Amino acid sequence: MGAMSATPESALPIRLNVDDSDSPADVVDALFLGRFATGEQPHAHSSSLDRVKKAATLLPPGATVLRTARDDDRSATLAEGDGWTLLVSRWNRGADVTVTATTEELARDVLERATEAAQDEPEPQPDDVTMGFWYVSPRRGPHRTTRQISAGAWDEIRPHYSAPVAEAMEQLMKVTPDDISGRLLLLHGPPGTGKTSALRTLARSWRDWCQVDCVLDPERLFSDVGYLMDIAIGEDDGTAKGRWRLLLLEDCDELIRGEAKHTAGQALSRLLNLTDGLLGQGRNVLVAVTTNEDLERLHPAVVRPGRCLARIEVGPLTRRESARWLGTEEGVGREGNTLAELFALRRGNGPASVPKQESGADAGLYL
Repeated sequence: MGAMSATPESALPIRLNVDDSDSPADVVDALFLGRFATGEQPHAHSSSLDRVKKAATLLPPGATVLRTARDDDRSATLAEGDGWTLLVSRWNRGADVTVTATTEELARDVLERATEAAQDEPEPQPDDVTMGFWYVSPRRGPHRTTRQISAGAWDEIRPHYSAPVAEAMEQLMKVTPDDISGRLLLLHGPPGTGKTSALRTLARSWRDWCQVDCVLDPERLFSDVGYLMDIAIGEDDGTAKGRWRLLLLEDCDELIRGEAKHTAGQALSRLLNLTDGLLGQGRNVLVAVTTNEDLERLHPAVVRPGRCLARIEVGPLTRRESARWLGTEEGVGREGNTLAELFALRRGNGPASVPKQESGADAGLYL
């Protein structure tokens, strides 16, 4: 086989077309790619940063700034040095830094010098846990960021749940990778019963072996195949190979109720495929779903035997449990109270209601 007659870049015409829909930052992005596209600087390294210090320039010593652009929510800086070019894109407190260079070693070195000591690293509290958050950014597509989330220990929050729920939760908190059978965790019940609090504590209980990520836009996740694939592949956040991941999808009533096949298209089947279908094969992925729906209204495919690692109905505390939690029977409902109601009563600002009327169908409705 003869040698190729042309280099890859010679077959790629470099032309920059700009119209009134492009911003100055778009031009900076395009200019940055020039030396990489032509092969003058064929090596690239990049890094995404959270909690960037306000004073950090993200430029290594000796950098020459070529272009800057700023709009309402983003800034872009193009800089260069001997044998390298750098692009800094910043928004809020996050940033992307990308370097192209004549050698891989130079690209890596410039990136390290540009980002050295650039992030604020708050001292984690003993009850904090690192949680990831996935969302689709209009500018950057699927993106993951991390935060330190406060989560109580299970012994501390156990009194927040009725006895049967607490027993089921305690077993879930003790789960290890060797105990995993089904890949789906289902927490269902009325609003304000503590489903989210339980999941935060679960993230703390499992943090030695499982990274927990919350999907902020679950309705989009299962309608966008590219987004779903990004999450299925995941980001290990520097953790060891084989570490499990738990995806949290909150308030997914439309997705998993009985008529979901008609209202959500292929969303439900993609969720199930992620838990025990081809998409989930070879990936240590668990999915936790919360919903306010009654169990009877959930799709049979979601609750079939063998699919769920746990299926827990989280309801209000009984009247006796509510009085014990509150320390008094004053304000306790006849049938007990939800956790949210109990916290409101403790603060002295119970649920607002209209004054009771002598007659009428709407008498005594809560606002």
